[in-house]
Amino acid sequence: MHIEAGVVEGVKMLLGYTTGVAVIGTAAKLGWDNIKENGAISFMLKTLIATAIVFSCFEILPHYPIGVSEVHLILGTTIFLVFGIAPAAFGLILGLAIQGLFFAPFDLPQYGINITTLLASMFILNAAVKKIIPAGTAYKDITYSQMLKMSIVWEGSIVTWVAFWALYGQGFGAENLANVFSFGSAYMAVVIVEPLVDLAVLTAVKAFNKTNECLFLFDKKLCKAY
Repeated sequence: MHIEAGVVEGVKMLLGYTTGVAVIGTAAKLGWDNIKENGAISFMLKTLIATAIVFSCFEILPHYPIGVSEVHLILGTTIFLVFGIAPAAFGLILGLAIQGLFFAPFDLPQYGINITTLLASMFILNAAVKKIIPAGTAYKDITYSQMLKMSIVWEGSIVTWVAFWALYGQGFGAENLANVFSFGSAYMAVVIVEPLVDLAVLTAVKAFNKTNECLFLFDKKLCKAY
């Protein structure tokens, strides 16, 4: 989902900086709300674990350059379900920043663009979950079909944002359109994998947690319906 250097250049980069500030500001508001509800220590620990997962997805798991970007398994729906929207958002912010600062400095100029892609997609997922999962359902009890819908929303949003940046930066030429299409086609294959990871995680939660209360390391909605 990384937009590579040169895809968006010059004054067009200002849009990425603007949207990056906007989505990080939204995440900060969610983070503050989470701290007030669950406490600073719980929020920081959940964010730390989410950051480690995101960084591992970027740097350790296989990732392949295809078309205008790279195909990653980011496990966005997984960290959302387990840790909640705010820790998941900050895990994306910090995981991407650590990768850029220490392992891929050539990606830093595109940080605003790339974090917009991730956070905007996470916010869209958060809104969609309210319609996909019925009220009064704990996340550990959701079905595979519901997880599949979540994955389609998450991966589809990422593909849409990557396509937007590529077309915004390089226009509607035949070669660029072909590259966008090849990336989108490859990335949507991740939709098949991510629900299986989510299903394994939620099955483990149900097996090892017999109560309706989660540890403070996990989102309350994971174990108990609200």
